[in-house]
Amino acid sequence: MATAKSKMEGPKVVSQAEWLAARKELLSKEKEFTRLRDELSRHRRELPWEKVEKAYVFDGPKGKGTLADLFGGKSQLIVYHFMFGPGWEEGCPSCSFISDHIDGSVVHLAARDVRLVVVSRAPLLRSKPLRSAWAGGSSGCRRMAATSIMTTRCL
Repeated sequence: MATAKSKMEGPKVVSQAEWLAARKELLSKEKEFTRLRDELSRHRRELPWEKVEKAYVFDGPKGKGTLADLFGGKSQLIVYHFMFGPGWEEGCPSCSFISDHIDGSVVHLAARDVRLVVVSRAPLLRSKPLRSAWAGGSSGCRRMAATSIMTTRCL
């Protein structure tokens, strides 16, 4: 059975004065959204921290390491969970895209006392090498990905 194709309608064309009035109305809504997002972000920053009592162990380029080791001497840690399971042939397409662009931020984060690490459940030897730290193949990685935002200082 053939279906009728509908023509997609384009945007309404108006005068400059009508466009300016509509744009100002939208700008007001955008500013309110920004204020609400800033308020939500403030509340998130004020959340209490959770003491990490579990001994997480990660496989890294220099052998086994703990969660504390992942900080690498920095006071803050960002943990990126790269979705790449032990039996997978390749990593998540979105995670792969991000990993192709993540290295440029490492020097800027380090200048602000932040270390970025990438964790995955894939064995370390199958993981894509990055100039940033990569920890993989540990039993703690799956759980670490779920708790990193709550248990570490992530930006």
